[in-house]
Amino acid sequence: MINLALYKREMKGSVKVLLIFAAIVTLYVTIIISMYDPEMVETLDSFYDIMPEVMAAVGMSAGSTSLIGFMISYLYGFILLVFPMLFCILRGNGLVAKYVDRGSMVTLLAAPVKRRTIAMTQLSVMLSGIVLLVLYITGLEVVAARVSFPGELAVPELLKLNTALLCLHLFIGSICFFASCAFSDTKYSIAVGAGIPALTYVLQMLANTGEKAEKVKYFTFFTLFDAAGVVEGERAAIFGAAVLFMGAVLLFGSAIGVFCKKDMHI
Repeated sequence: MINLALYKREMKGSVKVLLIFAAIVTLYVTIIISMYDPEMVETLDSFYDIMPEVMAAVGMSAGSTSLIGFMISYLYGFILLVFPMLFCILRGNGLVAKYVDRGSMVTLLAAPVKRRTIAMTQLSVMLSGIVLLVLYITGLEVVAARVSFPGELAVPELLKLNTALLCLHLFIGSICFFASCAFSDTKYSIAVGAGIPALTYVLQMLANTGEKAEKVKYFTFFTLFDAAGVVEGERAAIFGAAVLFMGAVLLFGSAIGVFCKKDMHI
């Protein structure tokens, strides 16, 4: 179903981008996990008291009593949402729309390879990148927690949490990949593929501030990712993650269909 030569070539491009984001994530994750101690938690909570709306906007909350709760407050509201999202945007556009826009798709389609095979190969590259990044984040968190605070991290809960995180980024990746397949011009691909996730995240930030803006949460898919709820085993949170996963499957499937049928004028 995929072209191995094309997959290897595209994965080389993904690895370069992955290394950059892995370095950024490593910096933030190791520093924030190392900050987990009673005195530092009190200091961070004091910032929340001073700037409650600003802290809430990026998903940070006060009163964490466990390491995983601390991680949810300071990693899963901004850092582990935004940087993987940027990876999805960059790779999503580069896998299809960039080829069409530059005219390079002519070379790919001239080879004795079906359109569906090309689309499935590019999709496999996208999925591989997202999965590798989330797996790296998970491993990094486990190692950092064991080095700094042995026995403090509940690994089964972390695995549940990062499974939900994977569902979220698969959905974001599906939006980016669909836009890349639907548009032949990179400016439109980026406008839609980057615009929708970025806009919905801004709406989520507004919703996090509460009060009058709280109803905005119904207009953003980030609401379906309830990190604390997933850890606590809440049905609504698990259902939200499942909806994100099913949405990703539908959008990825639709992207393949669009690519196979579109007239690219090449």
